[in-house]
Amino acid sequence: MITENTYFEGGVKSLAFVQSEQEVSVGVMAVGEYTFGTNAPEKMTVVKGDLTVRLKGAEQWETYAPGESFNVPGNSHFDVKVEQITAYLCEYL
Repeated sequence: MITENTYFEGGVKSLAFVQSEQEVSVGVMAVGEYTFGTNAPEKMTVVKGDLTVRLKGAEQWETYAPGESFNVPGNSHFDVKVEQITAYLCEYL
């Protein structure tokens, strides 16, 4: 089954599904700044565009290009700056 999700008044949209017993979502972020909360650990991979990210407790922002990934701990949050429409893959670990 595929589940459609909309966040931040339509600024972020994703399609969630389960494959080989792993929860996954693919989505698109519009230009803007967002804060995401996590329950489970996540691996985020940029598909197209760029994401500038600050993980909980970090002082520095890091920019990720297509093909690059970052991990987010469970029960945490992370801030994202999006300067161009960006596609991503989120794998729940």
